[in-house]
Amino acid sequence: MSFITEGFLASIPVLSADEAAVVREQFNDLEARVGRETAQIGLLDRHHDEPFIAALARHPKVLEAVERALGPDFFLLATHFFCKYGEGEAASTFVAWHQDVTYWGLEPATAVTVWLAIDDADEENGCMRVIPGSHVAGIREHATAQQAGNLLSINQEVLVTQDEEASAVNLPLKAGFASLHEGCLIHGSLPNRSTRRRCGLTLRYVPTEVKQSTTNSQGKRWHPTLVRGIDRYRHWTEE
Repeated sequence: MSFITEGFLASIPVLSADEAAVVREQFNDLEARVGRETAQIGLLDRHHDEPFIAALARHPKVLEAVERALGPDFFLLATHFFCKYGEGEAASTFVAWHQDVTYWGLEPATAVTVWLAIDDADEENGCMRVIPGSHVAGIREHATAQQAGNLLSINQEVLVTQDEEASAVNLPLKAGFASLHEGCLIHGSLPNRSTRRRCGLTLRYVPTEVKQSTTNSQGKRWHPTLVRGIDRYRHWTEE
């Protein structure tokens, strides 16, 4: 499988079972401090004040995988936890088909996302699904999702064909493993049909030549951190 043609890499080993257990406890502590409602999608860019998240974003195995996709010079753009709980009203939540870079305001719109499993993610609890090769055509038009429960920030959704839907593949991950996908790859996830939490940490990276041309979907500017290589372009005010 080629990242260039398929748009993703699956099952990248990052943490040992023991290391993954420690990270899960660190997240459990954070979740207890902020509450489930915030932990679901409200933990954005907490690498600035939570050392364990900063360490994960700079983990050598993560950065090695990103370097293979982006080259030697890149920023950490953002971090974001996605939690799906399989109980109560939260059991109906899902992530609609979308492309990451659509509303990020980047020029060029080049980025990769690493999805690091904090909990085991499988079909039952709503692991990520991708449409292989869907990144090749670039950014597609997004609409407002009609189904209630979409966890995306502005309820966006890209419409896909029946053939594209049929070609989708699941990316199950054991805790401590990661997937990596290109910023234009169409992906999403179904509801959590289990009683187990499904938590993943998304780590967003951009090459140093990328700049911000407009504000992002939250009306804000990014505050990236150089995590590998050299910034020859100076487009960003670094954190």
